[in-house]
Amino acid sequence: MKASRHTWKKWKAVACLLGALLLSAAGNGQDAVMTGTVELALDHAYQAMYNLNFDLAFREADTAKAADREDPMPWVAQACALLFREFERLHILRSELFSSDDKFDGRAAHAWDPPSRQEFENALAQGERRAQAWLAHNPGDVRALFALTLINGLRADDAALIGKKNMSALSFIKSANAYAERLLARAPDYYDAYLATGMGKYIIGGKAAPVRWVLRLGGIKGDQEEGVRELKLAAEHGHFLAPFARILLAFDDLRHKNKAAARSKLAALHQQFPNNTLFVEELAKLDHAVGPAVQ
Repeated sequence: MKASRHTWKKWKAVACLLGALLLSAAGNGQDAVMTGTVELALDHAYQAMYNLNFDLAFREADTAKAADREDPMPWVAQACALLFREFERLHILRSELFSSDDKFDGRAAHAWDPPSRQEFENALAQGERRAQAWLAHNPGDVRALFALTLINGLRADDAALIGKKNMSALSFIKSANAYAERLLARAPDYYDAYLATGMGKYIIGGKAAPVRWVLRLGGIKGDQEEGVRELKLAAEHGHFLAPFARILLAFDDLRHKNKAAARSKLAALHQQFPNNTLFVEELAKLDHAVGPAVQ
């Protein structure tokens, strides 16, 4: 009997230990499932955005929010989709805007749809609040730094491309670069961050030399070649923002009369996102420019 009791106690202890391990594994598994749900929903949101299916993009961003209410990235995805919807409504992302520094400097200022503007600002504020809360707990949190890089990049894009508020755009570019440098020092594989830094350097690099010199004194660097190099990193190795980087690189190809390279990028983007009329329109411009004999 003693041996039997001893054996029973031993197996009871083993059973308790296994139970604890199973509960722990179940908890970790739930965390993994939640993280997987967030990332999958974010992937779907960005894919829908590039395909101009904005309603689906917003639904997927909401799915990601429900899976993790403290994660800033779903709010960033919502803000990004809102900005792209305005770009499409206002026909801003077009090659003509980037065809020369003079064309870009002479761009018109636009006005947001007011309810969309309010949603955009709210999404950015919610994402920023969550990211700053994570940084307060862990100053090296790469996801928070990533979110803040993109948030300031989106603000810069809004200020530069919609509002034509150049000084505000430069301030946001500076903030985006600062967060990106902190992020990439800890996680060099966050290639999407190079979109924010590359676009900023590209835009500033198009300014006259005295303007670039003044901006450099203020801590804002501009170099178009370096900007293109960083956009290529985002295009080749990025995740959420790789298609956006490819769009900008195609426009840069057109700017430098490299029509074959631009066509290749635009055709690949059209194949990936067949419902986005931007790529059809840009390819049609190329066909019209070179004439019907060129296939």
